[in-house]
Amino acid sequence: MSDFLHHLSATASELCGFFSPRFVLWSALGLAFDALIGDPVFAWHPIRLLGRWLTTLENFLFRIGLNGYIGGILLFLLLTGSVGSLAFGLLAAAHALHPLAFDFMAGATLWACFALRDLIVHGERIARVVARDDLPGAIRAVNMLVGRDTSKMDLRSCGRGAVESLSENLVDGVLSPLMFALAFGPLGAVVYKIISTMDSMVGYKSERYLRFGWCGARLDDVANFPLARGCFLLLTGFAFLLPGLHGRKAWRFGLAQHALVPGPNSGWPEATMAGALGLRLVGPLYKRGVLVCNLWLGDPADPEGAAPHDIRRCYQLLILSTLATFALGWATSLLLK
Repeated sequence: MSDFLHHLSATASELCGFFSPRFVLWSALGLAFDALIGDPVFAWHPIRLLGRWLTTLENFLFRIGLNGYIGGILLFLLLTGSVGSLAFGLLAAAHALHPLAFDFMAGATLWACFALRDLIVHGERIARVVARDDLPGAIRAVNMLVGRDTSKMDLRSCGRGAVESLSENLVDGVLSPLMFALAFGPLGAVVYKIISTMDSMVGYKSERYLRFGWCGARLDDVANFPLARGCFLLLTGFAFLLPGLHGRKAWRFGLAQHALVPGPNSGWPEATMAGALGLRLVGPLYKRGVLVCNLWLGDPADPEGAAPHDIRRCYQLLILSTLATFALGWATSLLLK
């Protein structure tokens, strides 16, 4: 019993801190695991398990009449308590086995929170079928990334959808969970992933979720607020440095057009990416056959949509922004040491 309590105490001590050097090591392991294996599709993937558990709790709360604001808050608390406890228990068990097992488990926990390779894989799938002029294949590939009608899309609009998705998901799929991991460790990244999953599953302004999903949507807005603006600075900086990109346009259109997109965060990376690549993004969007948006981001003189080489230039910016965010966290940990 004393050994068990010792390992619990030691694990809690290791997981406490702010920009701890151990958090930097584990974040590096998580990024390395993500680069090596990406996001394989299998039933026991941690994020898929989280999604199924969320649905179970959602259905339970609706059955007992807690389908409003209170229910949404309870959903967050129940998810955080249960999933956070499970993650802590797994880390404590690994700590009891061996220090290296503990480091491996911490890195594996963070691997589940990062999605850089998966974004690039999806983007490349679209780039390849667009390069072959395979419109049906491009539409099938885009359907895996976007939640809009694709029947009216041509090849360049499929490429545009890829760039938009890569840009928006850079923040909530990579940079924000990475910064949470660097600042607060694996459990911080797990809490962020719970918030992000809540937003993606229940954070809609529909009749069912207007009140119930409010908690997840607002927490997601707050959690991504810093990195959405940090992403603007990173994308702009690299657009100035890399050949073929447009730093001035990235700065200009990121500042001028970010607020055109609904929500406080997604407009920053999308408008900045439009300027950096010299493209017009978003355009007409249809859902269930109804035009829901006819907004364009970027310079009106630039071409609409994206070609395969535009999608691949996105990868450079995603990877460099991720490395720069990691370097910033590492430098912060050294300053606070």
